[in-house]
Amino acid sequence: MSKITKSIYRVLFINQGKLYELYARGIYQGEIYGFIEVEELLFGERSSVLVNPAEERLQNEFSGVRRTFVPLHYIVRIDEVEREGVSKIRPVEGCDNVTPFPQPVLPPSGGRSKD
Repeated sequence: MSKITKSIYRVLFINQGKLYELYARGIYQGEIYGFIEVEELLFGERSSVLVNPAEERLQNEFSGVRRTFVPLHYIVRIDEVEREGVSKIRPVEGCDNVTPFPQPVLPPSGGRSKD
């Protein structure tokens, strides 16, 4: 018998000026245009003696969330990893005084209709 393992993905994205690092079992091109769908978020076991406050904050922020949609232009990186790591929030380095303005994602035709 072969053991079937589900893939684990590390997703890095920017949210409110901070870099979020989450682990999930499912990453898909969302049904909503311009969004990546992240589902089955993974967090460390609560039964451990040591509690990581950053991971607990993320777990509280995403409690009750089955899947989340992240804008494509805020995704920094998606990696398939062998095992789950520690989810965390970090400040974005080098962008202390600049806030990125969201750019609309245009279809390949440049947003023009073919009329």
